[in-house]
Amino acid sequence: MAPVHAANHSVQGAVKKEEAGFDTDAPTAILIDARTGSVLFEKNADELRAPSSMMKLMTAEVIFHALAKGEIKLTEEYRISENAWRKGGAPSGSSTMFAAIHSLVSIDDLLHGLAIQSGNDSCIALAEGYAGSEDAFISKMQARAKELGLTRSKFGNTNGLPNPDNKMSVRELAHLARHIILTYPDRYKLFGEREFTWNNIRQQNRNPLLASLDGADGLKTGYTKEGGYGMVGSAVQNGTRLVVVVNGLEDSADRATAAKKLLEWGFKNFESRTLFDDEQTIAYGKVFGGDSGSVELRASEPVSVMVQKNGNDKLNARIIYTGPIHAPVQSGQRVGVLRLWRNGNLALEVPVHAAQSIGTGSMTSRALDGASELAIGVLRSGIQKL
Repeated sequence: MAPVHAANHSVQGAVKKEEAGFDTDAPTAILIDARTGSVLFEKNADELRAPSSMMKLMTAEVIFHALAKGEIKLTEEYRISENAWRKGGAPSGSSTMFAAIHSLVSIDDLLHGLAIQSGNDSCIALAEGYAGSEDAFISKMQARAKELGLTRSKFGNTNGLPNPDNKMSVRELAHLARHIILTYPDRYKLFGEREFTWNNIRQQNRNPLLASLDGADGLKTGYTKEGGYGMVGSAVQNGTRLVVVVNGLEDSADRATAAKKLLEWGFKNFESRTLFDDEQTIAYGKVFGGDSGSVELRASEPVSVMVQKNGNDKLNARIIYTGPIHAPVQSGQRVGVLRLWRNGNLALEVPVHAAQSIGTGSMTSRALDGASELAIGVLRSGIQKL
């Protein structure tokens, strides 16, 4: 595909819009392609709701991250405090792995309890063991969420039990799920295990997709009165992995049906299409004060998007950067993002970087660049900046 010099670039594909009217009973929902993050469907995707036990994915991520950094090991044991036992164990009447008070449980087993049994005691024990207290762990959750770009998510506890401070959108839950799948593939396998026995109590995985949809292998269900019934699900079919999140449904059957229908619709009607290969020049950015007037802009990975298999989807891509780019410019320097819309809806956002270094130009060239910028600056600001 030829590179583009302007901010806008349109691509027409042989795709059909027969599924354009698809909808779901879920008040909030999103379906994304796990590999690219491309959004296939969304409905009120940024509305903040109680995430219920789906929030346990954030607790798991903090522990997965600590394991990856070597701060802790799976074989380490944490003690089940009276706090963890009362608030999340057998006396709580909530979902639990039934860990005995004052017992020592390995991080590995606590993660199994979190992922398979949705154990509230598991989450509190992990939090207290790793951070010293649940409040300290919540601070780590909030900081880690910010690092991952979950800027609107808020946490009041570690397990999603009713708390007015627990708020997440289905978009950020999908982003978190995708991150876990891609970053911790071995840890992710926990969410697909069908059962786990602890304290001589055998419990089944609460995810209904595991038994009803080919290729389903995760992740978490959730329910609170405040949030309704929700689910983060994922499945792989024919080499494509999709992630679905629904929330706010009235009963568990509706939740299972809504998630399954969205995944089936996505697998049936979409395919991946590569728009730009890795390190292929996508566009040229205007350089101010450099020994070259422009710089090639590229993405570090292939730019692909999910499009409908039959129809006529319209794709529109735009490079967004604050221009002009001031010299000197370093090769690999991030200068903006490529945003791609499918039929008017934002489907993909990919960072772009300078493909080569641009040195500082002569005094004369910098003066000419300055004059040119004065002439076109108003136009550029209208096109390039959002």
